[in-house]
Amino acid sequence: MNLHEYQAKSLLSEVGIDVPPNLLLKQASAKQVATALPSSETGRWVVKAQVHSGARGKAGGVRLVASGDEVVEAADALIGTRLVTGQTGPAGLPVDAVLVEPAAKIEHEYYLAVTVDRALQRVVMIASPQGGMDIEAVAASHPEAIFRAVVNPTVGLAAYQARDLAFALGLEGPQVKAFVGLALKLYRAFVERDAALIEINPLARVEGGDLAVVDAKVSLDDNAGYRQADWWQQRDVAQEDPAERKAIDHGLNYVSLDGNIACMVNGAGLAMATMDLIQHAGGMPANFLDVGGGTSAAKVTEAFKLILENPRVEAILVNIFGGIVRCDLIAEGILEAAREVALDVPTVVRLAGTNAEQGRRMLAESGLALTAEDDLAAAAGRAVELANKSREAAR
Repeated sequence: MNLHEYQAKSLLSEVGIDVPPNLLLKQASAKQVATALPSSETGRWVVKAQVHSGARGKAGGVRLVASGDEVVEAADALIGTRLVTGQTGPAGLPVDAVLVEPAAKIEHEYYLAVTVDRALQRVVMIASPQGGMDIEAVAASHPEAIFRAVVNPTVGLAAYQARDLAFALGLEGPQVKAFVGLALKLYRAFVERDAALIEINPLARVEGGDLAVVDAKVSLDDNAGYRQADWWQQRDVAQEDPAERKAIDHGLNYVSLDGNIACMVNGAGLAMATMDLIQHAGGMPANFLDVGGGTSAAKVTEAFKLILENPRVEAILVNIFGGIVRCDLIAEGILEAAREVALDVPTVVRLAGTNAEQGRRMLAESGLALTAEDDLAAAAGRAVELANKSREAAR
Protein backbone atom coordinates (compact mmCIF):
# COMPACT_ATOMS: atom_id res chain seq x y z
CA MET A 1 0.00 0.00 0.00
CA ASN A 2 1.42 3.36 -1.03
CA LEU A 3 1.16 6.40 1.20
CA HIS A 4 0.87 10.01 0.14
CA GLU A 5 3.80 12.29 0.88
CA TYR A 6 2.04 13.90 3.83
CA GLN A 7 1.29 10.46 5.29
CA ALA A 8 4.87 9.31 4.69
CA LYS A 9 6.24 12.30 6.57
CA SER A 10 3.81 11.71 9.41
CA LEU A 11 5.04 8.12 9.65
CA LEU A 12 8.66 9.30 9.73
CA SER A 13 7.91 11.86 12.41
CA GLU A 14 6.55 9.06 14.62
CA VAL A 15 10.07 7.64 14.96
CA GLY A 16 11.62 11.03 15.66
CA ILE A 17 12.69 12.10 12.17
CA ASP A 18 12.38 15.84 11.68
CA VAL A 19 10.15 16.82 8.78
CA PRO A 20 9.28 20.30 7.55
CA PRO A 21 6.23 22.03 9.04
CA ASN A 22 3.38 21.74 6.59
CA LEU A 23 -0.23 22.47 5.80
CA LEU A 24 -2.54 19.97 4.08
CA LEU A 25 -5.27 21.53 1.95
CA LYS A 26 -8.23 19.59 0.57
CA GLN A 27 -9.87 22.75 -0.65
CA ALA A 28 -8.44 26.17 -1.46
CA SER A 29 -9.34 28.09 1.69
CA ALA A 30 -7.87 31.57 2.02
CA LYS A 31 -8.89 31.65 5.70
CA GLN A 32 -7.14 28.36 6.47
CA VAL A 33 -4.01 29.47 4.63
CA ALA A 34 -3.96 32.79 6.47
CA THR A 35 -4.18 31.13 9.89
CA ALA A 36 -2.20 27.90 9.43
CA LEU A 37 0.43 28.58 6.76
CA PRO A 38 3.83 27.59 8.21
CA SER A 39 6.39 30.37 8.39
CA SER A 40 9.11 30.43 5.76
CA GLU A 41 12.57 31.92 6.18
CA THR A 42 12.88 32.25 2.41
CA GLY A 43 9.49 33.93 1.99
CA ARG A 44 8.47 31.20 -0.43
CA TRP A 45 6.45 27.98 -0.22
CA VAL A 46 6.03 24.87 -2.33
CA VAL A 47 2.55 23.56 -3.14
CA LYS A 48 2.67 19.84 -3.97
CA ALA A 49 -0.10 17.72 -5.48
CA GLN A 50 -0.71 14.59 -3.39
CA VAL A 51 -0.76 11.68 -5.81
CA HIS A 52 0.87 8.26 -5.78
CA SER A 53 3.45 9.12 -8.42
CA GLY A 54 6.92 10.51 -8.81
CA ALA A 55 7.96 13.13 -11.36
CA ARG A 56 5.26 15.49 -10.08
CA GLY A 57 7.39 18.56 -10.62
CA LYS A 58 7.92 17.86 -14.31
CA ALA A 59 4.15 17.49 -14.72
CA GLY A 60 3.30 20.78 -13.03
CA GLY A 61 2.29 19.16 -9.76
CA VAL A 62 4.83 21.07 -7.65
CA ARG A 63 4.59 24.85 -7.65
CA LEU A 64 6.78 27.50 -6.02
CA VAL A 65 4.84 30.48 -4.66
CA ALA A 66 5.67 33.67 -2.76
CA SER A 67 2.54 34.55 -0.79
CA GLY A 68 -0.55 33.16 0.87
CA ASP A 69 -2.66 34.36 -2.04
CA GLU A 70 -0.44 32.45 -4.44
CA VAL A 71 -0.76 29.36 -2.23
CA VAL A 72 -4.53 29.54 -2.60
CA GLU A 73 -4.22 30.14 -6.34
CA ALA A 74 -1.90 27.17 -6.84
CA ALA A 75 -4.01 24.89 -4.63
CA ASP A 76 -7.17 25.92 -6.48
CA ALA A 77 -5.48 25.15 -9.81
CA LEU A 78 -4.46 21.64 -8.67
CA ILE A 79 -7.25 20.32 -6.43
CA GLY A 80 -9.97 18.58 -8.40
CA THR A 81 -7.78 17.94 -11.45
CA ARG A 82 -6.00 14.82 -12.65
CA LEU A 83 -2.21 14.91 -12.75
CA VAL A 84 -0.56 13.08 -15.63
CA THR A 85 3.08 12.18 -15.05
CA GLY A 86 5.51 9.82 -16.72
CA GLN A 87 4.48 7.19 -14.18
CA THR A 88 0.68 7.47 -14.20
CA GLY A 89 -0.31 6.66 -17.76
CA PRO A 90 -2.47 8.96 -19.90
CA ALA A 91 -5.44 8.93 -17.52
CA GLY A 92 -3.43 10.42 -14.68
CA LEU A 93 -4.39 10.39 -11.01
CA PRO A 94 -6.90 12.56 -9.13
CA VAL A 95 -5.56 15.41 -7.02
CA ASP A 96 -7.75 15.59 -3.92
CA ALA A 97 -5.27 17.43 -1.71
CA VAL A 98 -2.08 19.48 -1.80
CA LEU A 99 0.74 19.76 0.73
CA VAL A 100 2.17 23.20 1.44
CA GLU A 101 5.66 23.53 2.92
CA PRO A 102 8.22 26.31 3.32
CA ALA A 103 10.70 26.37 0.45
CA ALA A 104 14.22 25.56 1.61
CA LYS A 105 17.52 26.94 0.35
CA ILE A 106 18.93 23.68 -0.98
CA GLU A 107 22.68 23.44 -1.49
CA HIS A 108 22.88 19.77 -2.45
CA GLU A 109 20.47 16.85 -2.94
CA TYR A 110 21.09 13.27 -1.83
CA TYR A 111 19.11 10.04 -2.16
CA LEU A 112 18.40 7.71 0.77
CA ALA A 113 16.15 4.65 0.89
CA VAL A 114 15.50 1.38 2.68
CA THR A 115 14.06 -1.58 0.80
CA VAL A 116 14.34 -5.36 0.42
CA ASP A 117 16.89 -6.94 -1.89
CA ARG A 118 15.09 -10.15 -2.76
CA ALA A 119 18.14 -11.70 -4.40
CA LEU A 120 20.12 -11.27 -1.17
CA GLN A 121 17.05 -11.87 1.03
CA ARG A 122 18.13 -8.92 3.11
CA VAL A 123 17.03 -5.39 3.89
CA VAL A 124 19.37 -2.88 2.26
CA MET A 125 19.92 0.83 2.78
CA ILE A 126 20.74 2.65 -0.45
CA ALA A 127 22.32 6.09 -0.68
CA SER A 128 23.58 8.31 -3.46
CA PRO A 129 25.08 11.80 -3.71
CA GLN A 130 22.97 12.27 -6.84
CA GLY A 131 19.49 12.75 -5.39
CA GLY A 132 16.47 14.59 -6.73
CA MET A 133 16.29 12.51 -9.88
CA ASP A 134 15.34 9.07 -11.14
CA ILE A 135 17.54 6.71 -9.11
CA GLU A 136 17.17 4.00 -11.77
CA ALA A 137 18.73 6.37 -14.32
CA VAL A 138 21.57 7.15 -11.90
CA ALA A 139 22.16 3.44 -11.33
CA ALA A 140 22.29 2.83 -15.09
CA SER A 141 24.52 5.76 -16.05
CA HIS A 142 26.58 6.19 -12.87
CA PRO A 143 26.57 2.91 -10.92
CA GLU A 144 29.59 4.10 -8.97
CA ALA A 145 27.34 6.75 -7.38
CA ILE A 146 25.12 4.14 -5.70
CA PHE A 147 26.18 2.95 -2.23
CA ARG A 148 24.54 0.11 -0.31
CA ALA A 149 24.58 -1.27 3.22
CA VAL A 150 23.26 -4.82 3.57
CA VAL A 151 21.56 -5.26 6.95
CA ASN A 152 22.07 -8.32 9.13
CA PRO A 153 18.53 -9.21 10.27
CA THR A 154 19.78 -10.37 13.66
CA VAL A 155 21.43 -7.10 14.71
CA GLY A 156 19.73 -4.60 12.39
CA LEU A 157 21.40 -1.62 10.77
CA ALA A 158 24.68 -0.90 12.56
CA ALA A 159 25.88 2.62 13.29
CA TYR A 160 29.16 1.94 11.49
CA GLN A 161 27.23 1.05 8.33
CA ALA A 162 25.38 4.36 8.50
CA ARG A 163 28.70 6.20 9.03
CA ASP A 164 30.20 4.45 6.01
CA LEU A 165 27.28 5.68 3.90
CA ALA A 166 27.68 9.20 5.28
CA PHE A 167 31.36 9.25 4.34
CA ALA A 168 30.53 7.84 0.90
CA LEU A 169 28.14 10.75 0.38
CA GLY A 170 30.90 13.21 1.27
CA LEU A 171 29.29 14.40 4.51
CA GLU A 172 31.48 15.93 7.18
CA GLY A 173 31.44 16.87 10.84
CA PRO A 174 27.98 17.31 12.40
CA GLN A 175 26.36 16.15 9.15
CA VAL A 176 27.76 12.64 9.73
CA LYS A 177 26.20 12.44 13.18
CA ALA A 178 22.90 13.78 11.87
CA PHE A 179 22.91 11.29 8.98
CA VAL A 180 23.64 8.33 11.27
CA GLY A 181 20.74 9.27 13.54
CA LEU A 182 18.44 9.68 10.54
CA ALA A 183 19.50 6.36 8.99
CA LEU A 184 18.95 4.40 12.21
CA LYS A 185 15.50 5.92 12.68
CA LEU A 186 14.66 5.23 9.05
CA TYR A 187 15.51 1.56 9.49
CA ARG A 188 13.43 1.45 12.67
CA ALA A 189 10.44 2.88 10.79
CA PHE A 190 10.96 0.33 8.02
CA VAL A 191 10.83 -2.61 10.42
CA GLU A 192 8.13 -1.36 12.79
CA ARG A 193 5.77 -0.35 9.99
CA ASP A 194 6.30 -3.47 7.82
CA ALA A 195 7.45 -1.33 4.92
CA ALA A 196 8.43 -2.54 1.48
CA LEU A 197 10.11 0.79 0.66
CA ILE A 198 10.92 4.02 2.45
CA GLU A 199 12.54 6.61 0.23
CA ILE A 200 13.77 10.13 0.95
CA ASN A 201 14.43 11.88 -2.33
CA PRO A 202 15.77 14.37 -2.01
CA LEU A 203 17.47 14.39 1.33
CA ALA A 204 18.85 17.90 1.12
CA ARG A 205 21.75 19.77 2.60
CA VAL A 206 20.27 23.19 3.18
CA GLU A 207 21.85 26.56 3.85
CA GLY A 208 23.73 26.30 7.12
CA GLY A 209 24.67 22.65 6.55
CA ASP A 210 21.67 20.91 8.09
CA LEU A 211 20.04 17.87 6.46
CA ALA A 212 16.35 18.15 5.56
CA VAL A 213 13.73 15.64 4.41
CA VAL A 214 12.35 17.43 1.37
CA ASP A 215 10.27 14.59 -0.08
CA ALA A 216 9.38 11.12 1.17
CA LYS A 217 7.76 8.01 -0.25
CA VAL A 218 6.55 5.03 1.76
CA SER A 219 5.11 1.74 0.56
CA LEU A 220 3.81 -0.72 3.16
CA ASP A 221 3.67 -4.48 2.68
CA ASP A 222 0.06 -5.41 1.85
CA ASN A 223 0.51 -8.73 3.66
CA ALA A 224 0.99 -6.84 6.92
CA GLY A 225 -2.24 -4.88 6.62
CA TYR A 226 -3.68 -6.55 9.71
CA ARG A 227 -0.68 -5.35 11.75
CA GLN A 228 -0.79 -1.84 10.33
CA ALA A 229 -4.54 -1.37 10.58
CA ASP A 230 -4.28 2.34 11.41
CA TRP A 231 -2.39 3.03 8.22
CA TRP A 232 -4.46 0.62 6.14
CA GLN A 233 -7.58 2.58 7.09
CA GLN A 234 -5.94 5.64 5.53
CA ARG A 235 -5.50 3.88 2.19
CA ASP A 236 -6.51 6.18 -0.67
CA VAL A 237 -8.40 3.88 -3.03
CA ALA A 238 -8.90 6.71 -5.53
CA GLN A 239 -5.19 6.43 -6.34
CA GLU A 240 -5.38 2.72 -7.14
CA ASP A 241 -6.19 0.89 -10.36
CA PRO A 242 -9.95 0.05 -10.10
CA ALA A 243 -9.40 -3.54 -11.18
CA GLU A 244 -6.57 -4.04 -8.71
CA ARG A 245 -8.75 -2.53 -5.97
CA LYS A 246 -11.56 -4.99 -6.73
CA ALA A 247 -9.08 -7.85 -6.75
CA ILE A 248 -7.90 -6.99 -3.24
CA ASP A 249 -11.50 -6.91 -2.03
CA HIS A 250 -12.06 -10.45 -3.39
CA GLY A 251 -8.77 -11.91 -2.17
CA LEU A 252 -7.19 -12.04 -5.63
CA ASN A 253 -3.68 -10.98 -6.61
CA TYR A 254 -4.07 -8.87 -9.75
CA VAL A 255 -1.85 -6.47 -11.67
CA SER A 256 -2.98 -4.74 -14.86
CA LEU A 257 -0.66 -4.99 -17.86
CA ASP A 258 -0.76 -3.64 -21.42
CA GLY A 259 -1.39 -6.79 -23.48
CA ASN A 260 -4.51 -8.46 -24.88
CA ILE A 261 -4.34 -12.01 -23.48
CA ALA A 262 -5.74 -12.33 -19.98
CA CYS A 263 -4.26 -14.89 -17.59
CA MET A 264 -5.92 -16.70 -14.69
CA VAL A 265 -3.54 -18.93 -12.76
CA ASN A 266 -3.37 -20.53 -9.31
CA GLY A 267 0.06 -19.67 -7.98
CA ALA A 268 2.35 -16.65 -8.39
CA GLY A 269 5.30 -18.59 -9.80
CA LEU A 270 3.06 -20.43 -12.25
CA ALA A 271 1.52 -17.12 -13.28
CA MET A 272 4.96 -15.68 -14.08
CA ALA A 273 5.82 -18.74 -16.15
CA THR A 274 2.47 -18.51 -17.95
CA MET A 275 3.09 -14.87 -18.89
CA ASP A 276 6.58 -15.76 -20.13
CA LEU A 277 5.17 -18.48 -22.37
CA ILE A 278 2.55 -16.12 -23.80
CA GLN A 279 5.29 -13.70 -24.78
CA HIS A 280 7.42 -16.54 -26.11
CA ALA A 281 4.49 -17.51 -28.36
CA GLY A 282 4.30 -13.95 -29.70
CA GLY A 283 1.55 -12.55 -27.49
CA MET A 284 1.33 -10.01 -24.67
CA PRO A 285 -0.33 -10.70 -21.29
CA ALA A 286 -3.09 -8.32 -20.25
CA ASN A 287 -2.67 -9.00 -16.55
CA PHE A 288 -1.09 -10.97 -13.75
CA LEU A 289 -3.85 -12.82 -11.90
CA ASP A 290 -3.23 -15.36 -9.16
CA VAL A 291 -6.44 -16.84 -7.74
CA GLY A 292 -4.53 -18.75 -5.06
CA GLY A 293 -3.79 -22.39 -4.41
CA GLY A 294 -7.06 -23.11 -2.65
CA THR A 295 -9.35 -21.26 -5.04
CA SER A 296 -13.11 -21.72 -5.25
CA ALA A 297 -15.86 -21.36 -7.84
CA ALA A 298 -16.79 -17.98 -6.36
CA LYS A 299 -13.22 -16.72 -6.73
CA VAL A 300 -13.02 -18.00 -10.29
CA THR A 301 -16.26 -16.17 -11.11
CA GLU A 302 -14.95 -12.91 -9.69
CA ALA A 303 -11.69 -13.42 -11.58
CA PHE A 304 -13.56 -13.81 -14.87
CA LYS A 305 -15.58 -10.67 -14.15
CA LEU A 306 -12.37 -8.78 -13.45
CA ILE A 307 -10.78 -9.99 -16.67
CA LEU A 308 -13.77 -9.14 -18.82
CA GLU A 309 -13.87 -5.55 -17.59
CA ASN A 310 -10.69 -4.93 -19.58
CA PRO A 311 -11.72 -3.93 -23.12
CA ARG A 312 -8.30 -4.91 -24.49
CA VAL A 313 -8.77 -8.61 -23.70
CA GLU A 314 -9.12 -10.68 -26.88
CA ALA A 315 -8.43 -14.12 -25.40
CA ILE A 316 -8.15 -15.74 -21.98
CA LEU A 317 -5.69 -18.38 -20.84
CA VAL A 318 -6.61 -20.29 -17.67
CA ASN A 319 -3.73 -22.34 -16.28
CA ILE A 320 -4.57 -24.44 -13.22
CA PHE A 321 -2.41 -26.99 -11.45
CA GLY A 322 -4.59 -29.20 -9.30
CA GLY A 323 -2.65 -29.86 -6.14
CA ILE A 324 -4.51 -28.43 -3.17
CA VAL A 325 -7.78 -28.52 -5.12
CA ARG A 326 -8.90 -31.10 -7.70
CA CYS A 327 -9.09 -30.12 -11.36
CA ASP A 328 -12.64 -31.41 -11.71
CA LEU A 329 -13.76 -28.98 -8.99
CA ILE A 330 -11.91 -26.19 -10.77
CA ALA A 331 -13.61 -27.17 -14.02
CA GLU A 332 -16.99 -26.92 -12.28
CA GLY A 333 -16.07 -23.45 -11.10
CA ILE A 334 -14.97 -22.40 -14.59
CA LEU A 335 -18.20 -23.66 -16.13
CA GLU A 336 -20.30 -21.95 -13.48
CA ALA A 337 -18.42 -18.70 -13.97
CA ALA A 338 -18.57 -18.89 -17.76
CA ARG A 339 -22.35 -19.26 -17.66
CA GLU A 340 -22.82 -16.51 -15.08
CA VAL A 341 -20.74 -13.90 -16.91
CA ALA A 342 -21.93 -15.00 -20.38
CA LEU A 343 -18.35 -15.64 -21.45
CA ASP A 344 -17.93 -14.69 -25.12
CA VAL A 345 -14.14 -14.25 -25.26
CA PRO A 346 -12.13 -17.18 -26.69
CA THR A 347 -10.83 -19.08 -23.66
CA VAL A 348 -8.15 -21.74 -23.40
CA VAL A 349 -8.02 -23.85 -20.25
CA ARG A 350 -4.99 -25.89 -19.31
CA LEU A 351 -5.54 -28.28 -16.43
CA ALA A 352 -2.83 -30.44 -14.87
CA GLY A 353 -2.68 -32.46 -11.67
CA THR A 354 -5.34 -34.29 -9.70
CA ASN A 355 -8.34 -35.33 -11.84
CA ALA A 356 -7.06 -33.20 -14.74
CA GLU A 357 -8.39 -35.59 -17.39
CA GLN A 358 -11.86 -35.57 -15.83
CA GLY A 359 -11.80 -31.78 -15.69
CA ARG A 360 -10.81 -31.46 -19.35
CA ARG A 361 -13.60 -33.84 -20.32
CA MET A 362 -16.14 -31.74 -18.42
CA LEU A 363 -15.00 -28.63 -20.29
CA ALA A 364 -15.08 -30.36 -23.68
CA GLU A 365 -18.61 -31.68 -23.10
CA SER A 366 -19.99 -28.40 -21.77
CA GLY A 367 -20.96 -26.96 -25.13
CA LEU A 368 -19.27 -23.67 -24.17
CA ALA A 369 -16.57 -21.93 -26.20
CA LEU A 370 -13.76 -23.36 -24.11
CA THR A 371 -10.63 -24.99 -25.53
CA ALA A 372 -9.07 -27.58 -23.21
CA GLU A 373 -5.33 -28.29 -23.35
CA ASP A 374 -2.99 -30.42 -21.26
CA ASP A 375 0.30 -28.88 -22.42
CA LEU A 376 1.10 -25.36 -21.21
CA ALA A 377 3.21 -24.31 -24.20
CA ALA A 378 0.48 -25.52 -26.56
CA ALA A 379 -2.14 -23.68 -24.49
CA ALA A 380 -0.17 -20.43 -24.65
CA GLY A 381 0.25 -20.79 -28.41
CA ARG A 382 -3.44 -21.50 -28.84
CA ALA A 383 -4.40 -18.44 -26.78
CA VAL A 384 -2.18 -16.23 -28.95
CA GLU A 385 -3.71 -17.73 -32.09
CA LEU A 386 -7.26 -17.09 -30.87
CA ALA A 387 -6.39 -13.52 -29.84
CA ASN A 388 -5.02 -12.83 -33.31
CA LYS A 389 -8.19 -14.23 -34.90
CA SER A 390 -10.35 -12.05 -32.64
CA ARG A 391 -8.37 -8.99 -33.68
CA GLU A 392 -8.69 -9.81 -37.37
CA ALA A 393 -12.43 -10.43 -37.05
CA ALA A 394 -12.88 -7.05 -35.36
CA ARG A 395 -11.29 -5.19 -38.26
